[in-house]
Amino acid sequence: MTLRKRLYLTLEPTEKGGIIERIFEFCLVTIIILNILAIIADSVEEVRSKYDVLFIKFEYFTIIFFTVEYIARIYSIVENPEFSHPVKGRLKYITQPLAIIDLLAFLPFYFVFLDLRFLRIFRLMSLFRLFKIARYLHALKIFKRVLADRKEQLILSFLFILFVLTIISFIMFYTEHEAQPDKFSSIPATMWWGIATITTVGYGDMVPITALGKFLGGLFAIAGVGLLALPAGILSSGFFESLHKDAVVKKCPHCGKDIHE
Repeated sequence: MTLRKRLYLTLEPTEKGGIIERIFEFCLVTIIILNILAIIADSVEEVRSKYDVLFIKFEYFTIIFFTVEYIARIYSIVENPEFSHPVKGRLKYITQPLAIIDLLAFLPFYFVFLDLRFLRIFRLMSLFRLFKIARYLHALKIFKRVLADRKEQLILSFLFILFVLTIISFIMFYTEHEAQPDKFSSIPATMWWGIATITTVGYGDMVPITALGKFLGGLFAIAGVGLLALPAGILSSGFFESLHKDAVVKKCPHCGKDIHE
């Protein structure tokens, strides 16, 4: 086995591997988690002032590790048949979403004149590559399939919610504008109140004070519970049908494809 092939098998969690692969995955996950914890802790003034040197050293180590890992992935990716061409294959790979996330994990560090360190948090998404357990990958496929199958219904439900939001904002603007011209100053401004009311968040920065406004606001809040249940119901029914279909259709234990009788 060539060094490039061994490197590819070590870096790719989708490939079956041994103790070396498991050790690398454990180290990568540990570094990712520690990196996120460091970002969080660095935002606390007391912790940052006390461990500033430690944070800086860990920052350098993290960037070097992610940079070397990214270069190694670009070098060894040609072992994958999908990216086998030495030039076109690598160019195709670096445009993949996960490869872009890998790049964002260390690239902002080199732009020292910009405060882009927060972009490293995207590295957390690369944990998805490390989920070798089949049920996680299967769940992602089901979610993608449900979104594709229910795309039209979801778009229609969100358009209906937007339509209702516009209507209630229009009504509430003319109801409360005279009493609170500074808060309900325009229909777009009133739409912020409508969003907070439909979602039942209720920030309290815009509150109707007239009797009619309070009555309408109560009705809109109750209606919002039913409106937001529309996309949730569409997704839940889609998941149910998809899971039921998977339970009925037999799959080959070797290739994972459907078995047609």
